[in-house]
Amino acid sequence: MSKRLLRFAALTSSLLLAAGAALFGAGQAAASARADFGYVALGDSYSSGVGAGNYDGSSGNCKRTNRAYPALWAAAHSPQTFSFVACSGARTGDVLANQLAPLNSGTDLVSITIGGNDAGFSDVMTTCVLQSESTCVSRVNQAKAYVDSTLPGKLDQVYDAVSGRSPGARVVVLGYPRFYKLNGSCVTGLTEGERSAINGAADYLNAAVAKRAADHGFAFASVAGAFTGHEICSGSPWLHSVNWTNIGESYHPTASGQSGGYLPSFASQA
Repeated sequence: MSKRLLRFAALTSSLLLAAGAALFGAGQAAASARADFGYVALGDSYSSGVGAGNYDGSSGNCKRTNRAYPALWAAAHSPQTFSFVACSGARTGDVLANQLAPLNSGTDLVSITIGGNDAGFSDVMTTCVLQSESTCVSRVNQAKAYVDSTLPGKLDQVYDAVSGRSPGARVVVLGYPRFYKLNGSCVTGLTEGERSAINGAADYLNAAVAKRAADHGFAFASVAGAFTGHEICSGSPWLHSVNWTNIGESYHPTASGQSGGYLPSFASQA
């Protein structure tokens, strides 16, 4: 072999070794990044998984389940640390008082649903189920007034606290579904006017939550599109209607709603 060919072979070998070392180093860095990844799931019943069943007994009244979108995402991505502290019935004040401890400077990802209980979601639904259409609409309008006047400040307190404890984290705020397919298969229960008012209230709440999230530099994941065609009164609902034997699960996503609605909406922003 000529000296020129020998030099070419030596140079090629050196370049390949260098490239291999670089790729190995990049692979090690990526593996290390994945190994150090920390995810914290905050929020209310839509994040804890009420309605999906198979609740973790140790979570008590918080009713967390491995069928909820945070647990499903963690199972698929294997973060080194996963703190699941979302709790049924939580309001903004509950997040501030009881859910922030796992957040720290090493937290990489945070998910949260919050605001529905502050705005009186449960009372709105109870009023609409038990009272007249005019009373229902009046209660919806009262909730919307609260969303305008008071909720933004409460969301700001939560979002400021999350940013303060985990300044480098990607924060994904998720919204709430529309509950009813209008002119759908339901022949009893609420009137179409009541269903329309409830859907409008969900849109109103989502818009307010999305605005506050954007103003804090957070991502907002709407679930309305994912649940379209799977509302109550559709042919394939992913939401529980009124369940008089287990009232707490009423108007919450089923296991399919968590895996087919919330999980992909969250994953698209995580």
